[in-house]
Amino acid sequence: MTQRILFVLTSHDRKGPAGAADAAPSGFYLSEVTHPHRVLADAGHAVDFVSPKGGRTHVDGLDLDDPVNAAFWNDAALRSTTETTLAPSQVNPDAYAAIFYAGGHATMWDFPGNAELAAIAARIYELGGVVAAVCHGPAGLVNLKLSEGRYLVDGKDVSAFTNDEERAVGLYDTVPFLLADALQERGARHVPAPSFQAQVVVSERLVTGQNPASAKGVAEAMLPLLAAASVDRA
Repeated sequence: MTQRILFVLTSHDRKGPAGAADAAPSGFYLSEVTHPHRVLADAGHAVDFVSPKGGRTHVDGLDLDDPVNAAFWNDAALRSTTETTLAPSQVNPDAYAAIFYAGGHATMWDFPGNAELAAIAARIYELGGVVAAVCHGPAGLVNLKLSEGRYLVDGKDVSAFTNDEERAVGLYDTVPFLLADALQERGARHVPAPSFQAQVVVSERLVTGQNPASAKGVAEAMLPLLAAASVDRA
């Protein structure tokens, strides 16, 4: 059964606050979009793209030696989906069986404070859908509350970019907060693997991955949850 999945890309373009001219460029991390997209599309699902601001997004990790990256980036129709993203106000959450937050360091600046995207994700989850995120994408989960007032991650196992990985990439003191710590402060149990090793954690209908190496596995873990979903979609 074909289901619609909403991919969330960051609108931010640097590893630092808006206006920080000396900050390194950033954006969504390409392989954290292309590898999940390939898995889900090959399974027959349809993917739409949204970003906090809508419209054009910015790419990081533009490794075209990766054949999955190259196939996506060199396909004009697919690439254009990252340049013409929906704005949150254009999204009907009832149409989606899942939402997937792609990573990239830039997400740390614009995902946590976006109440519209959080409301979309909460609605999808409460209708029986799947919420997924990889690497820094779980920044979108930090302030995501369900209608009962609890954080979505409260009491759940999660995986996300670790403090040790932030140190290893030299951004421990650059990011506005440490993602693994913030998720734990919201009541999550952070389950790390050794740095840069694949790690995918499924907790009820929440699927999270630690780093780029985990991106394909997150999508693969979503498939049985999507198959089990019995929610009527608009």
